[in-house]
Amino acid sequence: MEKQTKEWLRQSDYDMDTADYMYGGGRYIYAVFMCHLAIEKVLKGFFYERRREIPPKTHNLIYLLNKIEIKPSDKPGKFIVKLSEASIPIRYPDDLSKLQKTYTKKIVHDILVEGKEFIQWIKQKL
Repeated sequence: MEKQTKEWLRQSDYDMDTADYMYGGGRYIYAVFMCHLAIEKVLKGFFYERRREIPPKTHNLIYLLNKIEIKPSDKPGKFIVKLSEASIPIRYPDDLSKLQKTYTKKIVHDILVEGKEFIQWIKQKL
């Protein structure tokens, strides 16, 4: 595995650990944000490993999956769509209170579990 790929994966792990930390502190919106970032980085690591070129500067998970030519099955695919749709509102909320009511402890717990499963799935493909 290339050195740059390992760095992307190390950062992905760090970001997922940060997501867990944010979750433990009740900062659920930031937990989701960091989960998205962790998945973004594991996909960029995969991109680099396969193509030996710097990944595109994008936060769009679906775009990255298409670029690396991976099509997840139904459940992980729906998860990625859901997480991608959350990306902009979480980064730039119009109404913080509404967002906090949407991303409850239970919902964010499930997002983190699915995020970790997705990251493991990608790593197994490397």
